Amino acid sequence: QVQLVESGGGLVQAGDSLRLSCAASGSAFSRYAMGWFRQAPGKEREFVAAISRSGDNIYYADSVRGRFTLSRDDAKNTVTLQMNSLKPEDTAVYYCAADSTALWNSYAIQRRQYDYWGQGTQVTVSS
Repeated sequence: QVQLVESGGGLVQAGDSLRLSCAASGSAFSRYAMGWFRQAPGKEREFVAAISRSGDNIYYADSVRGRFTLSRDDAKNTVTLQMNSLKPEDTAVYYCAADSTALWNSYAIQRRQYDYWGQGTQVTVSS
């Protein structure tokens, strides 16, 4: 089992950057493929980005590709989402998630594939 804690959210202006971190504890971090999802008010939780256990394979939603960068540091048990050129439509609660069933070089983009979730961190982008 793994516990996930997100941090780094806040209120920024359009065009600014934020760095979200997800700290994992309780189990071998390298066992998990990791992902980020977000949920805006009144909307479904949607996929943002995912990274394989190896760290070699990363996938982004079309809406963030080219602006967001996902990375992992297994020595620190953290995964980081660097968000640049933020837009008001990026406003949401951002959730970190862990997938315990992923193969070494695979990742998941469906919510149901993730076993563990953090509590979320709010990102608000003003225009």
